[in-house]
Amino acid sequence: MIYRKALVTGGAGFIGSHIADALIRRHIKVFVIDDLSTGSRENLNPNAEFEKLSVASPRFPEAVKKIAPDIVFHLAAQIDVRKSVAAPIADARVNILGTLHLIEAAKGAGVKKIVFSSSGGVMYPDALRPPYAEKIQADPISPYGIAKRASEMYLAFAESVHGIPSIVFRYANVYGPRQSYRGEAGVVAIFASHMVEGKPIIVNGVGDKTRDFVYVDDVVRANMFAMAHPRGNLFNIGTGRQTTINALYRKLKKLTGYELPERHGPNLVGEVTRSALSFKKARAELGWEPQVGLDDGLRRTVEWFKRR
Repeated sequence: MIYRKALVTGGAGFIGSHIADALIRRHIKVFVIDDLSTGSRENLNPNAEFEKLSVASPRFPEAVKKIAPDIVFHLAAQIDVRKSVAAPIADARVNILGTLHLIEAAKGAGVKKIVFSSSGGVMYPDALRPPYAEKIQADPISPYGIAKRASEMYLAFAESVHGIPSIVFRYANVYGPRQSYRGEAGVVAIFASHMVEGKPIIVNGVGDKTRDFVYVDDVVRANMFAMAHPRGNLFNIGTGRQTTINALYRKLKKLTGYELPERHGPNLVGEVTRSALSFKKARAELGWEPQVGLDDGLRRTVEWFKRR
């Protein structure tokens, strides 16, 4: 299928802006809708048409219909697990109702496919041993994870009832250039930025929690592959490898020459203990697998923060 016009919600954010860049390199006309709550104008590609608007706004469906995109990459979200625990209604307003607004608009706007950025890190139960496969029943424990799962189910409904296929990507912990340590709460961005600036860092808990870190360029490639996939589907996008927060800290400390003493604080409510995602299904059906190793990806990320 040929796509000439794409909408990227959250296209001024970390992942969304990289996706917008990749689409423009493919000579696809890109429209970005973002309320700039965590995104930045600095991330916007000058060749993209931009409108500042929340997906939770009553005006959002009309904006989608006006654009009439062939494909939508839906990344706009409230993305902080801690904020979702503190304010679950606000989280649901953006993450659930925003998706419903998109679905309602897509019905009459000629949208041929929706590519949805979900989360694998919050979706699978701690009781099982990683890496998690898509066939494992989702069991989110935070309002953020619950909202992401609800959006996945609404998109499945939209496909079965309205015939709009959706590709759902459950990401591991995405990191890389443009990630904000303020709004997006990514541990790599927090550690890297603080270490480069010589600021103190507090590690949550004893640092033995594990995460699966996947580089943003690999995530973008998965989104590009989604355009050619002939039907709706759900894929994990990760490396299948667990890295402890302590190990991540040591790697970044070495890369940055960080000299302040290591400090630990309390665990955070709503966070899973360990996580890693199997990419076997993505490899078999999309032809995707991660290409950027953790050491290389961290080096690229630190270099970006140093330039900042």
